[in-house]
Amino acid sequence: MGPRILIVEDEEPLTLLLRYNLEAEGYTVDSVARGDEAEIRLREAVPDLVLLDWMLPGLSGIELCRRIRAREETERLPIIMLTARGEEAERVRGLATGADDYIVKPFSVPELLARIRALLRRTKPGQVAAQLIAGDIELDRETHRVKRGGRELHLGPTEFKLLEFLMQSPGRVFTREQLLDRVWGHDVYIDERTVDVHVGRLRKAINRMRRPDPIRTVRGAGYSFDETFAKAG
Repeated sequence: MGPRILIVEDEEPLTLLLRYNLEAEGYTVDSVARGDEAEIRLREAVPDLVLLDWMLPGLSGIELCRRIRAREETERLPIIMLTARGEEAERVRGLATGADDYIVKPFSVPELLARIRALLRRTKPGQVAAQLIAGDIELDRETHRVKRGGRELHLGPTEFKLLEFLMQSPGRVFTREQLLDRVWGHDVYIDERTVDVHVGRLRKAINRMRRPDPIRTVRGAGYSFDETFAKAG
């Protein structure tokens, strides 16, 4: 089971978007829409990280952050604040209250996921693996290097992100639209055929020497990372 994340957000569409992306990354997700409900939930069980909206019904995010820091059980709980307030004074106020990081709406989901990984690596280093390993493929998130059979592969930045994303959820099929959203970001407007081009480049880079292909094409659906590919070699 992956690290547990509590989303405290009263905008349901945003909560659904965050849950979908976080669960795809392997996190266990819980959510509440009110600050006072979040306080009760945190007394029942402490997650590994909280995504906390600034403006909430029942109890504001700022006040909830203060109360989290005041309790011994949660004083070191990682908190990322989500808010539409982008002014420097407000960012300083949020961080001074005890938030570990701060991201302004609307934000890039890949950027938020990167910040979550970075924060968990600092606060709970055992929770987020720096390396992804499947068969003879090793991907190092910190050095941005990929090896296969001990030999380093040369991937472009997009191919690296594509491989990293697919390796995080082995066996799961992602549509081209989902890959565009997760790897390129939903604010980037490019053709879905771009995914096919980069998958082709990725395959060319990792399948040299006629090694088994870990990228599975699912006709009419999309692509997945085949966790059983090593058994074929």
